[in-house]
Amino acid sequence: MTLKILFDQGTPVPLRAHISAHLVSTAYELGWATLKNGELLAAAENHGFDVLVTTDTNLQYQQNLTQRKIAIVVLSTTSWPRIQKNISAIVTAIEIAAPNSFHNVSII
Repeated sequence: MTLKILFDQGTPVPLRAHISAHLVSTAYELGWATLKNGELLAAAENHGFDVLVTTDTNLQYQQNLTQRKIAIVVLSTTSWPRIQKNISAIVTAIEIAAPNSFHNVSII
């Protein structure tokens, strides 16, 4: 199944090449770069996105996620060199993400 994935600001765009089996858009490409978290989540859900990939580690504390349909995958860093070493864990988190789920991918 092809997932519709949204990269939040701060999510390194080169990650897109590693999830090429899915449709990936960025908040910037969609003109959503200035949307705050709640607005971004609502826009993503309204446009049929399945997964939000973000580096905002405070998102779970700032938003009530219980009523959300979208799955959220949080990367613990914006560092592309560090993210590159954890591609398989990130791809797995995206692919197992279910609606209304939250996954923290700890990147060391």
